[in-house]
Amino acid sequence: MADYSKVSKELAEVIGYIKSDSLTDEQKETITQQTLHYFDEYVSPGWLQYRKSVSTNSAVIEWTDEGNAAYGLYGEKFIDCLGGFGIYTCGHRNPEIMDVLTAQLKHQALHSQELLDPLRGYLAKAVADITPGDLDKCFFTNGGAEAVEMALKLARIATGGRWYITAVGAFHGKSAGAISVGGKGAYREPYTPLVQQVMWVKYGDAQAIEDCISNLEAAGEKVAGVILEPIQGEAGVIIPPPGYFAAVRKSCDDHGVALIVDEIQTGMGRTGTMWRIEAEGIVPDIMTYGKAFGGGVMPITGIICREHMWTQQLIDNPWLLGSPTFGGNPLACSAALATIKYMIDHDIPGQCATKGEQFLTGLSALAQQYPTVIDSVRGAGLMIAVEFTSAEVGYDIAKGLFSRGVMTAGTLVNAQCIRFEPPATITEGEIDEVLAKFGEALVVTKESFNL
Repeated sequence: MADYSKVSKELAEVIGYIKSDSLTDEQKETITQQTLHYFDEYVSPGWLQYRKSVSTNSAVIEWTDEGNAAYGLYGEKFIDCLGGFGIYTCGHRNPEIMDVLTAQLKHQALHSQELLDPLRGYLAKAVADITPGDLDKCFFTNGGAEAVEMALKLARIATGGRWYITAVGAFHGKSAGAISVGGKGAYREPYTPLVQQVMWVKYGDAQAIEDCISNLEAAGEKVAGVILEPIQGEAGVIIPPPGYFAAVRKSCDDHGVALIVDEIQTGMGRTGTMWRIEAEGIVPDIMTYGKAFGGGVMPITGIICREHMWTQQLIDNPWLLGSPTFGGNPLACSAALATIKYMIDHDIPGQCATKGEQFLTGLSALAQQYPTVIDSVRGAGLMIAVEFTSAEVGYDIAKGLFSRGVMTAGTLVNAQCIRFEPPATITEGEIDEVLAKFGEALVVTKESFNL
C-alpha cells in the first residue's frame, strides 16, 4: 500500500528546490544523483545512453535557462545551437513573452471546457492573419504529432479519399497516425502494421507524386492527402528543388487531393520567412504549426486550413475532428499571442535570414578547410545541417562542441548530420564564438581519426 506521508515528504523537498533562489553544493549533488537514478529506474533504462552527452561526459543537469543559453546546476553554460529542435526561436524565457504568460496565469490558467474562452478566438484570427493565402480555420492541439493526426483526419473528411502520399525520409511525429506517414523505417518497423493506405515517394520528385495519384485512381482508389515538409528536418535539412511545391500543388488541384504542409519545425520564422512555404509561392490546403509557436515557454500546436476543407459535417458536429482537453487553453494561447507579436515587432524571420547567412558562410568556410571531416553544409535561415564523413566523426564533433559549451544534436537518429538551430536572438558575437569552438573541435577530431 502506498505510503502517502512518505511521498508528501519527498515532494516537499523537491518543491523546496523549485522555490529556492539558490542551492547548496550538497543539494546539487543530491539532485544530480537522484536525477540519474530516477531516469534509469522510472523514466527509461536506455535514456542516459541515448543522451550520450550525459553518459559520456560528467553529468550535466539542466536547471535554468535564459536568452540564448541553458545552464547546469553548477552554472555550466551552453550556447544553445539545438534550440529544442526548433522550440526556442525567440530565445529562452523571453521576457516579453513571459510577462504576458504570468499576467494570464494570475487570472486564469485553464478553461472551463464549456464557456467561450476568448484567447482562442484572438489567436485563431492572428494565425489566419499571418499565414499564406486564404488559410483561415484553426484547430489547436498540444504536440506536433497531435496536430498531424488532426490534419490527416481532416483530409479524409474533406475529400472523401482514404490514401495518403508521403515522402521517403519524412518525419511527422511518433503517434500512430503520424508515424504511419513517416518515411523512416527505424521509427515505423516496431509498430507495423500501422495505417495501411499510405504510399511513399522520393522527396523532391513531383512527377512521382503525380504518378502515384494517377496509378491509385486507375485502380479505383481515391487519395485524401499529400503530406510534405517544406524542408525535411529529421532527414537532415533536405531542401527540395525549385518548382517542386508548385508542381505538387497543381497535381493536388487536378485530382482533388488535399495538400498538407507540415510547418511544425520550419515555421514561425525559422527559415527566414514566417512560413517556409511562402518561399515556394503556394498555399496548402492544411498547414500544421508548433514548436516555436508557444514562444519556448508553453506547448501549443495546431492546424489551419482553407475554408472549403471545413465541411458541413464538421460544422454540424464541431467535436468530430477532435476535442483535446488542453488544446488551445488560455495559458498556452497567451504565450502564442505574445510570440506572434514579438516575432512581428522584432522581425524574427529577418533575423533568422541574416544570422543564418552568417552561420552558413562560416560553416561553409570550415567545410572547405576540413574536407576530410565535413561532407557538406546546407540550410535555410537558422535551420542548418552539417553532414560529416561518418556518424562516428559527427558524434565526436558533437561531443567536442558539448565539452566546449555548445549544445547541438544529430538527425537521422545518429550524428552523421548535426543540426544548428539556435534562437533568432543569438548575437553575431555568439555565432562567431560557436564557429571558433566548432573549428577547435574539428582540429581534435581530424587528428584523433587521422583524417
